[in-house]
Amino acid sequence: MPIDALIDLFAGYLYVLRLATALIGGALAILGTEDLLIDLIYWSRRLWRSAAVYTRYRVADEQLLFGVPEQPLAILVPAWQEVGVIGAMAQLAASRLDYENYQIFVGTYPNDPETQADVEEACLRFSNVHKVVCALPGPTSKADCLNNILEAVLAFEREASIRFCGFILHDAEDVISPLELRLFNLLVDRKDLIQVPVYPFLHRHWWNFTANHYADEFAELHGKDVLVREALVGQVPSAGVGTCFSRRALLHLLDEGEGIAFSTQSLTEDYDIGIRLRQAGMREIFVRFSPRDPALAPLREHRLGVSRREGKVICVRENFPDTLATAIRQKSRWITGIVFQGAQTLPWTRNWLLNYFLWRDRRGAISNLIGLLSMLLALQLGLVWLVSVEHWSAWDFASVLGDSRFLHILLAYNGVLLLNRIAQRIIFTGSFYGLVPALMAVPRMVWANWVNFFANLRAFRQVMAIGDARRVAWDKTTHVFPSVAATSSRQPLGQILITEGALTASQLQQVLERSGRRRIGRALLEQGAISSQQLAAALAVQQGLEWRDLDPFSLDASLLERLGERLAFKYSVLPLALEDGMLVLGRESAASAVAVGVISRQLGLPCRQVLVPQGRVQVGLMHGYRPGDSSELGQVLHQLAQDESRAQGPLERLCRHLILLGDLTVELGLLNQAVLSQALISFEPLQQRLGDHLVQMGLLSEANLQVLLAEQQKQRQLGLEAVRLGV
Repeated sequence: MPIDALIDLFAGYLYVLRLATALIGGALAILGTEDLLIDLIYWSRRLWRSAAVYTRYRVADEQLLFGVPEQPLAILVPAWQEVGVIGAMAQLAASRLDYENYQIFVGTYPNDPETQADVEEACLRFSNVHKVVCALPGPTSKADCLNNILEAVLAFEREASIRFCGFILHDAEDVISPLELRLFNLLVDRKDLIQVPVYPFLHRHWWNFTANHYADEFAELHGKDVLVREALVGQVPSAGVGTCFSRRALLHLLDEGEGIAFSTQSLTEDYDIGIRLRQAGMREIFVRFSPRDPALAPLREHRLGVSRREGKVICVRENFPDTLATAIRQKSRWITGIVFQGAQTLPWTRNWLLNYFLWRDRRGAISNLIGLLSMLLALQLGLVWLVSVEHWSAWDFASVLGDSRFLHILLAYNGVLLLNRIAQRIIFTGSFYGLVPALMAVPRMVWANWVNFFANLRAFRQVMAIGDARRVAWDKTTHVFPSVAATSSRQPLGQILITEGALTASQLQQVLERSGRRRIGRALLEQGAISSQQLAAALAVQQGLEWRDLDPFSLDASLLERLGERLAFKYSVLPLALEDGMLVLGRESAASAVAVGVISRQLGLPCRQVLVPQGRVQVGLMHGYRPGDSSELGQVLHQLAQDESRAQGPLERLCRHLILLGDLTVELGLLNQAVLSQALISFEPLQQRLGDHLVQMGLLSEANLQVLLAEQQKQRQLGLEAVRLGV
């Protein structure tokens, strides 16, 4: 190519560069001014509240949360290919959540047997976890999965005779703050959508910009932008996790959707619902609530520069994609749902302020493109400037900016806006993650532009290929739980007893043929095939627990007093020992980890459970807390307490026939364990008997209760007769 042509081409390039500077710079100025406006509103509001509100009113602390009685809450978890995650989530929730009255419903798919098996294992370990199988094979959409889960939630309400007050959205990999459910419980009667902040976990390698840029974006979004949105228009975009809907909101969504609460035409049904509820006049709130006690904020970051208050906020923590491909896939789903599907399913409103925030949501299709182009433009302007300053190759071209006052002012203004963006990102990232992550957020801003651009491109290609944004399927990312324990399938009790040498296969077969509706363990006991100690040992192996033999007449009186009659009878437990600062509780069958957590919190003492042979807890409860019982059983227990040789035979003969009323209810199929556990939450043993409580809740008829009491009394009489006859 002739040199003159090259010169003309380069001159044309400089002209295009000048034109691009004006166009892209102008777009950046408009978008940046919008962001600056949000910043000014946020900081003005924060200064005003600090000067005029917090000086007159004390900031609420966790005591406000503890003062409200627990209401039933349902947690909805959609799960497609979530092997190894659900069990860890349930375990963490049971051990950490400072709440008892909740149930977890996990939606699975018929063509995902691995996840189903994982959820079934969690259901065996935790009575408040329920498996839901969606009607259609997966992956459908998250909204479709949630609709299937909600149907199961409402069915459980009818079965357990309760009404959930709040419906909470979470993903399988979420790590939940201990006080989250208490916060929802406090607000759910007054607010219809409650959202807590989401803070991604930082990747262990600082150079993984893909995973860590999520932390920067959510820190600013949930530290500033959503607060301004709520303050101005009362509308809160749901994050899809850490979101609680009131019963009124769910009923409205069901009525509006003619039985379908979550829109299956959206990949971001959470965002969609936030808009729909606000348009229906529902009350929404974004809550940043920080407990004073650091022990109640175990999810905080411990780094230099973390805000003492902001770092303790009740929030959701989770891992986000750490590879470029998965991040692009996830963000393209968000862009498709909010920008493309939202434009079709959520029309503009009559509220200009709400329309403004809808515009801010949908401008991503523009800003993601402008962000990358501005970086490329800045790089080229820098190179051209460098060449012109050094006069390389006898440079004799006019400056790109020339003497244009407009372009100089435009670039200077954009420079100020950029410095403000950097400052805001550093402040909000640093308040939760600390100083070093805040400084690293600056180079991550550059990487985020690349991720967002390619996510935008992928979303556009998907929509164009399909032809309708509403037809894009659930393109989920793989979830990773912070620490996942391996799970194993539960062995049948009979096989464990055979392996342990306590039973032969032929004996097991004979008992199975004659067991009727009784559990196999109790049938073996009644027929004398095994001892209660052998049964306890086998149950311990099956449930992964320790077992101990127990003399119910030699319990520590100080420990009985410390546990208290109410907790002992409500959860059918006995205090066995205090070991390494931990109270060891004995129970005849495994208690829910949620119940053990409740006991620990109420005593202010960590607890763990062990299994004990059948009947020992019932005997220990009567002898330890109600020694003056004058019934026939009480008199026999008094005699056994005086007999030093009781453990050699009489106690075993009696206990093999004793069964707690709750266990008998489940054994006879009148209630399942999940419904019984839910009923026990509101049971007060010092005020009424369990049977009366179940009848009052409508879970048992009076006739069924009489059948249960008759069967329990029959078994007691068999035990008393065995003691008298010595057989």
